[in-house]
Amino acid sequence: MLARRELSEFQVRQRLARKEFPDDTIDDAIERLKAERTLDDARVAGAIARTETGIRKRGPLRVRQKLAAAGITGSAADAALEEIRSQVDMDALLDAALARRLRGGDTVEDERVMARLYRQLTSQGFEQDRVLRLLRSRRPT
Repeated sequence: MLARRELSEFQVRQRLARKEFPDDTIDDAIERLKAERTLDDARVAGAIARTETGIRKRGPLRVRQKLAAAGITGSAADAALEEIRSQVDMDALLDAALARRLRGGDTVEDERVMARLYRQLTSQGFEQDRVLRLLRSRRPT
């Protein structure tokens, strides 16, 4: 299971339970994997955050959603998000996402286009106020 990609403790537990292993066997396996450092939620959180921002170009809200889906919450998720925020310029990431959606243009012409871009960018995990600020700055005067 862990040979193909990093999995969180939650994901490993889920997959072993699906294969109908007894709970005590699952607990023993999890403890052994943690002791060997084969299973490390902090490392998995960092990998998910880097993939989501670096490859998929997603914003911090979407990254947090992916971390929660992997069963990573609390301090491990916060640390991964803080690491990404320190390494990635979120404004530049948002600018790049908008540039892809504008397809070579640099202005938002009307309210309908602005609403569509707003929906697309917020669904990619960018903060609403940042998206609005950027879209308003791209409106023709």
